[in-house]
Amino acid sequence: MSSNIVTMPFGLYVSTRGGEQKVMFTDAILNPAAENNGLYAPSELPEFDLEKLSKSNYISLAFHVLQALKIDQGNNLIFDILHKSYVGFDNPENPAPVKMIAKDFAVCELYHGPTRAFKDMALQPFMNMFSKIAQAKNKNYMILAATSGDTGPAVLAGLADKPNLKGFVMYPDRGTSDVQKLQMTTQDASNVKVISIKGNFDDAQTKLKQLLRDEAIQKELARNGTKLSAANSVNFARIAFQIVYHFWSYFQLVKQSDNMRLGDTFNSVIPSGNFGNALAAYYAKKMGLPIDKIIIATNQNDVLADFINSGIYELNDRELVKTSSPAMDILRSSNVERVLFDLFGSERTKQLMEDLENEGVFYLEDSEIEVVQEVFLADSATEEEVLESIKDTYIEYNYVIDPHTANAFVVCKKVNTYDIPTIIYSTAEWTKFSSVLAEAFEIDDEGLSEKEMIEKISSHLDAGIPTQIKELFKKQELHKKVVDTYGIDYQLLNFAGIT
Repeated sequence: MSSNIVTMPFGLYVSTRGGEQKVMFTDAILNPAAENNGLYAPSELPEFDLEKLSKSNYISLAFHVLQALKIDQGNNLIFDILHKSYVGFDNPENPAPVKMIAKDFAVCELYHGPTRAFKDMALQPFMNMFSKIAQAKNKNYMILAATSGDTGPAVLAGLADKPNLKGFVMYPDRGTSDVQKLQMTTQDASNVKVISIKGNFDDAQTKLKQLLRDEAIQKELARNGTKLSAANSVNFARIAFQIVYHFWSYFQLVKQSDNMRLGDTFNSVIPSGNFGNALAAYYAKKMGLPIDKIIIATNQNDVLADFINSGIYELNDRELVKTSSPAMDILRSSNVERVLFDLFGSERTKQLMEDLENEGVFYLEDSEIEVVQEVFLADSATEEEVLESIKDTYIEYNYVIDPHTANAFVVCKKVNTYDIPTIIYSTAEWTKFSSVLAEAFEIDDEGLSEKEMIEKISSHLDAGIPTQIKELFKKQELHKKVVDTYGIDYQLLNFAGIT
């Protein structure tokens, strides 16, 4: 197969905070803790010929993106991984369908995978690739994941029973929806462990980063022949696979629109928490995708919106609010660091991130704010606006959305960018948030179980329930342990068979 990629002299991954290390893709994903406490990011990005790329099916498109990012694995292995990764999707030929709901206004549905959330789009191929690499190296890996609701189920579904891998997932107690929790606690694969922590997602993510840099823990695991890695979007492989669907959605928009030609610009509206999806869109834009603005939608945890609008990333005196969109209940958005690195370089990024860690805040210069705002717009949605949006979207478009996607609809209207075609990225299916929909549509759910509530909403809205959700309620909960963050080390080592 001939390549559609303009060849460029790049391929190494470097720390966002500088240093001497330059590693290949495989090293970056197996060992995601970069030098100076930074994250790995590509030293350069490729550019695409949109005309040639637009003729690709999803598998070929993904292959070209991965090839362009210099994944140091054989082409046959990459194709094999990709062909296996979307088998569990509703339509393996089109795992991220785009639906036009109005003239030049579309939704890219990223939730048609096994756990009904967008994390499947990256984590299914990522786990397949990770397992193949681990087998080839004859190494065993403990893969960590911190989740606010969607990453955990997708990690577990992706690595269940995969050779040479174990998964250790942490989620905040009472910080996910009931369905998200069941998707984790009912996972019966022998190579996974799920722990609920007393705290919020930021506590879980902070603990994950600490573990990745804890030499004592790593030495203990090494006694058992195990190395530590991570599946959160601190791992660049997650971002690599997410870049693909941004190109795919644009090509589908052009094909379905009567008014667009290839090369015409569009706006991308993304509900954001840890900023990974938005970062993938940013990289796609740098690689030639004609995005005019990447519009960031936040919930009441609006640290990202404040940052983009003011240039101030402020954590002091800010409490995490539990909302109806738990995957967005995040204050420390890891992937902002990679955008800062790409825009301002490693020295400035290191200074800003150390300010955030030490002082709880960093400030961009006026000239830097202008650079950020050339790419991004942002606004936030209240809980009341989310509920209204769920109902109004159904009335206006006969379209059912979950609360995360509702944040995007709210913000899309607030920033008023309908002058050019727009894609909203829908990150989860409504079935994972039945109680929110019941409230939005004023459906009486008193005394109903989660299963009964989903069935009642399905009937009320004439919306289907996927098999994965139906089967979930037949399973037994197996992972019920709740611990403080200081107890995680013991739980991890115990799962590895060391204590």
